[in-house]
Amino acid sequence: MTMIPLPVRSRLARLGAWSRRRFPFLARTPELKHWIEWAARVGFGARGFVYLSVGALTLLGVFDVAGEAVGTGGALAWLVTRPFGRVWLILVILGLAAFVMWRLMQAVFDADNEGRDREGLMTRVGQFISGLGYAAMAWGAAGLLIDKPENARMEGMTSSRETAETVMALPWGNWLLAAGGLAILGIGIANVVRAWREDFTEHLACSESLCRKVAPLARWGHMARGLAYLPLGVIVVLAGLHAQASDVTSLGAALEAVERQPAGPWALTAMATGLMAFGVFSFIEARWRRIRPPREVL
Repeated sequence: MTMIPLPVRSRLARLGAWSRRRFPFLARTPELKHWIEWAARVGFGARGFVYLSVGALTLLGVFDVAGEAVGTGGALAWLVTRPFGRVWLILVILGLAAFVMWRLMQAVFDADNEGRDREGLMTRVGQFISGLGYAAMAWGAAGLLIDKPENARMEGMTSSRETAETVMALPWGNWLLAAGGLAILGIGIANVVRAWREDFTEHLACSESLCRKVAPLARWGHMARGLAYLPLGVIVVLAGLHAQASDVTSLGAALEAVERQPAGPWALTAMATGLMAFGVFSFIEARWRRIRPPREVL
């Protein structure tokens, strides 16, 4: 199936050939597929940077070297306070936007050839939801360019609670909020299941020995990311069932709640190191993942 009619594509091809003859420097520019591949690799790198930062800052918080446990918003707020922080944040935002683009190509145009059977469609739906999540992350990061970063954590919790109050104001709002919590739980459980079942080296163009070494990183990282979402999902479900929007919190605060439990610091240490492993594996994907731009887009 093609997205552009054949007559239009023929005219575009003739226009491209004329442009390359008229302006020789255009013939030396990379093809569109190379631009898409580079953008996708930058996107994987941006994702890796965010999760590596989240894991590292949470680990430092466990040992009282830095502040408290943070989520993705907290990690980006920390970044913007560093030297040249706004420049780094803009680069991360652009990288996340590129990753959203690639996620949409995976979901809509089946860039990974997942197919249209039940399992393939479920994978593509997950990629689409993932794209929406990273789009929200990029949007929140863009807000840090305007807001004061030291207020980011409290504003994140306030925003979550305001969203919960808006949902609960709807008919059957408390059940809708509980359903949202179940969705967060579903994302966490799906990551845990993927950690055990999926072959994470399937799309890597690396040597067999290297693939064997990086596979445990991917499993550990997805397991940790899934477990990190479970306490937040439970909190949101209970808030919906008890009709208490004020109970809704952020990912960073949910991780803090884990730390306050018996053996919590050990559990949070395992999660933090796992999130760092997920970040490292994202960098590996940025380098060795097979990127196949969809023909419909090209």
